[in-house]
Parts: sequence; C-alpha cells; structure tokens
Amino acid sequence: MKDKIYLGLFNIFQWTVRHTPKKVLNAILNSLSWLIYILDKKHRKIIKTNLDFAFGDKLSKKEKDKIIKKCYKNMLYNLADFVKNQGISKEELLKKIEFKNEKILKDALKNGEKVILITAHYGNWELLPLSIAAFFGPLTAVGRALDSKTMNDILKRNREQYDIRILDKKGAMKGLINDLKKGRMVGLLVDQNTAESEGILIDFFGKRARHTPSAALLARRFNAKIIPTFISTNDYEKYTITFYEPIICKKTQNSEEDIRKCTQAQADITEKVIRQKPDEWFWFHKRWKNQYEEIYK
Repeated sequence: MKDKIYLGLFNIFQWTVRHTPKKVLNAILNSLSWLIYILDKKHRKIIKTNLDFAFGDKLSKKEKDKIIKKCYKNMLYNLADFVKNQGISKEELLKKIEFKNEKILKDALKNGEKVILITAHYGNWELLPLSIAAFFGPLTAVGRALDSKTMNDILKRNREQYDIRILDKKGAMKGLINDLKKGRMVGLLVDQNTAESEGILIDFFGKRARHTPSAALLARRFNAKIIPTFISTNDYEKYTITFYEPIICKKTQNSEEDIRKCTQAQADITEKVIRQKPDEWFWFHKRWKNQYEEIYK
C-alpha cells in the first residue's frame, strides 16, 4: 500500500516537473519547500541541533534559520533535477556542469592510477556520479537501498546510467575491491555517522565523530589516490564540480595510524567545503549521534 502511495506522489511530482514552465515550477518548488519546512518539526529540530553543535555562536540565529530553510529548498530542487535527469543524454547533462581542477582526475586516469572519489551529501550529490561517469568513464559507487522497492527501482535506474555500477552498502567492500582491480573508478559518500563496529573516531567540526575508514583501507591496500570531489550550485541550473588535491594514504609499519590519519584528512576536507558554503550540506542527518546521542533528545 505504501509503495502505491509513494509511486503515486512521485508520478504527480514527475509530471509537474516535466510539464510546468520553469517560472511556475520554481514557484511550486519554493512553496512546497516552505510548507515542508513548517510541517516537519522533527527534522527542523535535528538541523538546528547540528548547526548549534557545529558552529555554536559563530553563526547568528538568523544565519542558522536561513540555512535550515535552504536545506528544504535544496531537497525539493534536487528531487526535481533527479526527474529531469531520467534518460537524459550525456550531451544535455554536461551542459549543466562546469569542472574545476579536472586535471587532477584526468592525470590520475591517464597514468593508470587507481582512483577513489570521496564526497558528501552535499549539493546535488545524485548529479555528481552521473556527471563524472558521463565525462570521465565507468564508475562504481555505494548506495543504500530505499525501503520502498518501487521507489528504489526508480532510483537505481537513474543512478546506473552511463556505466555506473551501484553496490548495496551491505557487503560492498568485495565489489569495490574487484572493480578497483579492473581499473574502474570507485566513489564513496563519507560524511555520515557509523556504528561503533563500522567507523573510527576522528575530529569533525572540533567534535569527536565516527567516520567510515573504507576509502582509507582501499587506498592503503591498492596504493590508490583518494580524490575529494564536491558539487555546488548558486541557481539550481548550473553546477560546479570541484576536484581537490589527492589524499595519499601512507603505508608504514603502523597500519592503524596510517588509516586514522588518512580518514581524518577526508573529514578535514569535507568540513572545509561545508564551512565555505554550509547551506548545501544535508544537515538532516544525526552526524554526531555515536558520540553525543544526548544532543538529539
């Protein structure tokens, strides 16, 4: 029953996105984001808690309120772009994209190096792998399946355009290893909280947090380059994908410390990007729950 409801709502949204003039559509998206912001007290509180915890009084209440509202706007506009990208040609997709520092990735691929792209739930993160694969070649990424099978099938079809392979989060490491060996790029989202058994402790916004060591483990084992990659926009029409200096995971006698330093470097660049433009991060997530569960109560 739920699947039918989700599919029905998505079909209505999809039709609206595809058949409504841009100015009218933008007005609808803005109104919907405002309505969800008003009604969604639960997640509004989580975002506010995260912002208070990360920035303290370095951001004013007015600045934080502006970010909270922008989070809901981002969500609606990203979903609309998801609809627009279903079955889109490479040429049309890449018209929306500007690459910065692309030489970093081009050189790594040209030299036959193994590449691990890391990013966060930042900007239009669903558009990011499509753009990378459309321009640079085959990519393997990890994603969590949606609870709704119907909606997950739609998501999977969209995500697997342009020779993108999506691995389920559970048991993904084997597939990542195999595809790295085959010379495919692999991509990981590394900004979410993890369980005790799945993450290591690092500093994030000056607080202790659990962070996945997957990219560091793979990089150390295969001498791969970790290339931080983030997507951003100012108008939801043109998007900029920026490649940052590669993170090299050292291989000393102290493997535990090698992994910790490499993982901390990933957290550092993620924090740096978020601080530059905090309104594009997905603040809905309980990022610090593992170490500071009490702040979300």
